[in-house]
This record gives sequence, structure tokens and C-alpha cells, in this order.
Amino acid sequence: MLHEATLKVTPRGHADACPGAPRAILGDADSLNPVTTVLLVRHGLTAVTGSVLLGWTPGVGLDDRGRKQAAALAGRLAPVPLAAIVSSPLDRCLQTAAAIAGTAGPARPEADVQVDERLGECHYGDWTNQPMKTLTKDPLWRTVQEHPSAVVFPGAGGEALRDTQARAVAAVRDWNTRLGPDATWLACSHGDVIKAIVADAAGMHLDLFQRITIDPGSLTVIRYTERRPFVVRTNDLGGAVNDLLPPKKSTGSEGDADTGDAVVGGGAGAGDDVEAD
Repeated sequence: MLHEATLKVTPRGHADACPGAPRAILGDADSLNPVTTVLLVRHGLTAVTGSVLLGWTPGVGLDDRGRKQAAALAGRLAPVPLAAIVSSPLDRCLQTAAAIAGTAGPARPEADVQVDERLGECHYGDWTNQPMKTLTKDPLWRTVQEHPSAVVFPGAGGEALRDTQARAVAAVRDWNTRLGPDATWLACSHGDVIKAIVADAAGMHLDLFQRITIDPGSLTVIRYTERRPFVVRTNDLGGAVNDLLPPKKSTGSEGDADTGDAVVGGGAGAGDDVEAD
């Protein structure tokens, strides 16, 4: 079942983190830093992914490959408790999100899909439905690659990439606030949109976002603390998701706490094209 999301944003409180959440010391051992975890999923493949820039073209759903990608990702994420599943209103995203929402696991029942238009694809204006091989010859293509923050796509309804980023980041932040600290939730969106969100979380200028790769059916994870976001994984196409499960109850000792700072030295650990949809 799909629901249009109506957000009423209230200020984030400072309640203690629940036992299953990552925690951080903010001044003393009793002051805990709440964390909201966002799972960003790019929709699965369509019949024209990579050859045509679909944009907001309606009625284009997943092909057999895309449905297999969505089912595989749904199976991987079944153990992860999700406070919400939110999607772009476009068919390819709705179908991907529905596959995830319909796969119940031990940590959660089947869920409804909420719709947020701010997670929709960039409005490409006159570029919409154009073959990629044609667009690469457009003089604007070079600007898209080298200076995307300056790009406003031509024609009626064409959007600036910087505005795409602003609305998408605002959507993530609003849902973070709505769902609260300690929540883990999923947003299904599009390649350029997810790249823009990742760039913001990583403190990268939008002009560098073409260095990020987000493939169809991939999983990207960002944890938002009160101090800064942490990009946990990008463009993940397979493997375990154990690190996304709520950790065992902490003893509350200072040594078990996450300070919210990045690990110095990296820790031990556990293309240049527009992302065509």
C-alpha cells in the first residue's frame, strides 16, 4: 500500500539513545549522541537504463533484471528493522521499494511505502527521454561533468542540479527528524539524487559528485549524528548487512561508546557520466 507522506517536522529532542543504537560521548559518559541510519537504494534496472535519460517519464517500470535486483536486495535487508520505507513517486522506484516492503523478516512485518516527491529524479527538461548518445554531444554535457553546480537543464520545467540536491537533502533531514534518533529507515531514489545526498553527507562540493558511482539496485548507507553524517557504505551490490542490525545492549561503559569522531588512519573495518535512469 502506498501513502503520500505529509511531514510535520518537530525539533529533535535529546532523549537517551535506546539500547540497540550506536552511541557517542558528548562531554561525559551519560550524554549520548543519537544516530539515525538512512539506507539509500537506487531502483533496479529498466529496459532503457543507461541508454535513455528517463527523468520523470511515467509508466516505466523494472524489467526482469530489475525485478531480480529488487528481490535480491529485499532478501538481504529482511533482517534489518526499518522504521519507514520512503520512495520517489516514479514507477521504477515504487516497484523496488514495494519489493523490499513486502519482504517480511524476523525484525519487522511487511511495511507500507511512503511517497516523497522530493526524492524524485532531477527534472531534466528537454533532456528527458533523449538517448544518451545524443546528450553526450550537447555542449551542456561537459558542464554536467565538470561543473554540475552551474547546470540548469533546458526547457520547461528544467531543474538546477543544485536544487535537486537541496530538496533531496531536505527530505532526508525531515524524515530523520520525523522518525527520530535511533531510527533506521530506507529511501528509494535515483542515481543522481543519491549521489547528491552522498556528496552533502561527505562534505563534498556538488561539483565533485560525478566521482561517486551509484549503480542500479545498489545500497548506500549514511548515519546521521548530531555532529556530522558518516558515509558507512556506498554502491553496495551484495554481501552481508550484519553491521546494520541493532547492536547488542551496551554495558554503558565509556570504552564501548562511539565518540562521533572519524577513526584516524581509516580503521580496521569489518564513471564520469550522468547516472541515466
